[in-house]
Amino acid sequence: MEKILECVPNYSEGRDLEKVEKIVDCFRGKEGVKLLDYSSDESHNRSVVTVIGEPEALKAAVVESVGKAIELIDMTKHEGQHPRMGCVDVIPFIPIRNTTVEDADAIAKETAKEAAEKFGQPFFLYEKSATAPHRENLASIRKGQFEGMAEKMKDQDMWKPDFGPETIHPTGGVTAIGARMPLVAFNINLDTSDVEIASAIAKKIRHIGGGYRYVKAMGVMLEDRNVAQVSMNLTNYEKSAVYRVFETVKFEARRYGVNVIGSEVIGLVPMAALIDAAEYYLQIENFDMNQVLETRLF
Repeated sequence: MEKILECVPNYSEGRDLEKVEKIVDCFRGKEGVKLLDYSSDESHNRSVVTVIGEPEALKAAVVESVGKAIELIDMTKHEGQHPRMGCVDVIPFIPIRNTTVEDADAIAKETAKEAAEKFGQPFFLYEKSATAPHRENLASIRKGQFEGMAEKMKDQDMWKPDFGPETIHPTGGVTAIGARMPLVAFNINLDTSDVEIASAIAKKIRHIGGGYRYVKAMGVMLEDRNVAQVSMNLTNYEKSAVYRVFETVKFEARRYGVNVIGSEVIGLVPMAALIDAAEYYLQIENFDMNQVLETRLF
């Protein structure tokens, strides 16, 4: 049976859409690869691509996109609200059909090795592919960001890359790559321009601050809208549900006299994550996913 993996690479360009299109072109018209979605955010200055494919075909397209990103993006000139350390900041591979985390891990390592050899980009393995416990969390790897990464990597015992040169690419930075399970990229916007409020809420709901086990969160400022945002990754939406996180952010915001004015999903989201929220808010009793029309059709 056909093996399918998903890949959701994040590129540090969200303002020059001509550059974004050239990077996304690496995934168009390729046999064994299907581009599902891509979106760009000016405030974050970041683009997220969602693509699926057969492992080898997907690897080839991702490697090509790394080369294109290094060619087009100069990290010494990059500014944005989202933490970043490389022109291709992170490349997760996710098992989708007839594949396992082990399959995703193998392709992640092959992709990193090939791209490092071709383009001189250093790669850290993270999440399920991490070679040490302190490298599992993306935030730990990315701490210091592009500007501080060369200094950080002088500690070779802690931060020698898994593939590629021992220090950053001068304009491409470094990249995290690895296998992980599906996550939900979920952001909540507040009716305040005080980013400290969003950051305080993020600290309370994220796992590292004593919040939900499968939530990573930070406060960011959407400059174009003058709105503070709680930006999150839900790494296991079955155990840290979207509705539960949403309600907690609303609850915590009240202490500052702040309201939620909207939310957004970045990239694609599993249907089950949204159905779970609908089931909660509508108080549907004894609901089953087989009652969803599309589930029966496909």
